[in-house]
Amino acid sequence: MKAAVIVFPGSNCDRDCKVAIERSTGAEVAMVWHQDTALPAGVDLVVLPGGFAYGDYLRCGAMAALSPIMADVKAAAGRGVATVGICNGFQVLCEAGMLPGALLRNDHLKYNCKAVELEVTNAQTRFTAGYKGRRQAVMTVGNGEGNFFADEPTLERLEGEGQVVFRYVNNPNGSARGIAGIVNPAGNVLGLMPHPDRAFEPELGSADGAILFQSALASA
Repeated sequence: MKAAVIVFPGSNCDRDCKVAIERSTGAEVAMVWHQDTALPAGVDLVVLPGGFAYGDYLRCGAMAALSPIMADVKAAAGRGVATVGICNGFQVLCEAGMLPGALLRNDHLKYNCKAVELEVTNAQTRFTAGYKGRRQAVMTVGNGEGNFFADEPTLERLEGEGQVVFRYVNNPNGSARGIAGIVNPAGNVLGLMPHPDRAFEPELGSADGAILFQSALASA
């Protein structure tokens, strides 16, 4: 199994993701610089990590979405490669048009950094199948702009087509309908604000994030 973690200037969870994937799945993980133009051959999972890509200037993720590597990330996703955007990576996926909606300032205008309880609203995706009968998971948020927004028709479509996969039990940032994570219609691109890379071993307070990485690579 092979995974790739994209590194933008300002990423600060790239190594966290690498270690989490390696320890959770045993996969080989390559670090891919944003100026590269191609992913490693045969990659099974692409991860866009958390952080502050390009310093979060303009809008969070707006500049990173135009990085040279993103053309091949989009192409890989189009071929069905599992692609995950975590926190800032979720923002990048939205800015790149790979997922709908946008991430706005938290409704209380403060930075969130705490463990959160999540409802696993769809356990039948390639990222959540490992949760099986479990309906809740615990991960950690760390963001100032994690407030998911989309217009009502988009929200209705996301709900109706099973694209909402994680929802906050106690909404920490004002996200529409408490949405914490969504997938694309094909089910191979996931964006979520909570960090599975900060919750992959019991010593971190939760190992629930490991299940996400294991699920993503289970069919590789």
